Amino acid sequence: MRARGLTKRFGGFTAVDGIDFDLFRGEAFGFLGPNGAGKSSTMRMLGCVSPPSAGELTILNGDPVRDGPAIRSRLGVVPQEDTLDSELTVRENLLVYGRYFGLPRRLIDERTDQLLEFVQLTERAGDQVEPLSGGMKRRLTIARSLINDPDILILDEPTTGLDPQARHVVWDRLYNLKQRGVTLVLTTHYMDEAEQLCDRLVVMDHAAIVAAGTPRDLIARYSTPEVLELRFAPGAQEVAAEKIKDLSPERLEVTANRILVYAADGDEFLARVHAAGIEALTELVRRSTLEDVFLHLTGRTLVD
Repeated sequence: MRARGLTKRFGGFTAVDGIDFDLFRGEAFGFLGPNGAGKSSTMRMLGCVSPPSAGELTILNGDPVRDGPAIRSRLGVVPQEDTLDSELTVRENLLVYGRYFGLPRRLIDERTDQLLEFVQLTERAGDQVEPLSGGMKRRLTIARSLINDPDILILDEPTTGLDPQARHVVWDRLYNLKQRGVTLVLTTHYMDEAEQLCDRLVVMDHAAIVAAGTPRDLIARYSTPEVLELRFAPGAQEVAAEKIKDLSPERLEVTANRILVYAADGDEFLARVHAAGIEALTELVRRSTLEDVFLHLTGRTLVD
């Protein structure tokens, strides 16, 4: 998959503004960004359901406008909201979906058995969809997206709303797919999910790509190895922040309830804080994460 100058406009509004990226077979590629950054519009173009307004887009060596049906037959799509048929059983959801691709009944039956085992739902094959847990419905949606044996799997917020245990089960299934050579394209608001799943990713903001690379590369480029988190008593934080600034941190962020000090060595900087007579209520030294990068690039203000 290759995009050059990829643009999407809706009237006078530009949702995606001339972005470039390459996607390689068998990798997991992520699109991160706040609401309104252009992720969903990009994913719709990649899914061949929304034509680009300008630029070049090649998917599986085809043109999504000219070769849309042929490309879609080789894509699997996991939408943000589950669109399962609650009146059908778990197994019937896969059987019916397989017919949309014109697959032989025998092949659909074989793949259904394999996919239910893959997502650990074999024992629930005859159950109605409605009583299933959120995690089970998500796994069933993933199984349904694989019925046509796609080359590329597009996932929009694959684990939103799931509890930690269910998220890890989904992560395990997706990791196994990647090992099998399926290319994953995903959006997510969970930074730990992006770190776990993505080989490479881009961060979008205001319709443009503002950073690209592997999770480790982005952390090295836009953050520091460690972060020192300090919490102070009400009313004491502003004074403490001014004192900490005098210690020349690499970067300092003051939030509503804590001070974040970005440093090469968090423990060494904490010793400097103590030596300056600054006493916090709580102290935590941790490694920098993709979330630190994301907030640094896109800001901490909520965007609707």
